[in-house]
Amino acid sequence: MEFDHAGIATDDIDALASLYGDLFDTRVVHTEQLENIRVGFLDFGGSYFELLEPTGGGPVDDYVADNGPGVHHLALRTPDIEAALARVKTSGADLIDEQPRPGAWGHDVAFIHPKSTGGILLELVEH
Repeated sequence: MEFDHAGIATDDIDALASLYGDLFDTRVVHTEQLENIRVGFLDFGGSYFELLEPTGGGPVDDYVADNGPGVHHLALRTPDIEAALARVKTSGADLIDEQPRPGAWGHDVAFIHPKSTGGILLELVEH
């Protein structure tokens, strides 16, 4: 597995993308609207900041309401998400997603519950 992206919850993708663009000379390389979330990816040489702006309800909206903007999750890229999920499940971790589901950029994703990962919400991503 390799590091894929950090999911960063924000209440204003455009402002945060502009800030990171100025600070780190990066740019948004992909945007889309998912259910209740506007998503934008900033490229850091093959790894990304995935900016998540809630657009009405859902887990990211709850996260921002409870915690304010900040790091929401970390994502690990895997060539075989089914095998990665089986390994995690066999190891006894609690899964949020028992099966992969569609995620941003057309990737398959699955989340592992933070109570099984030292308090960090982890996402598995298969491109």
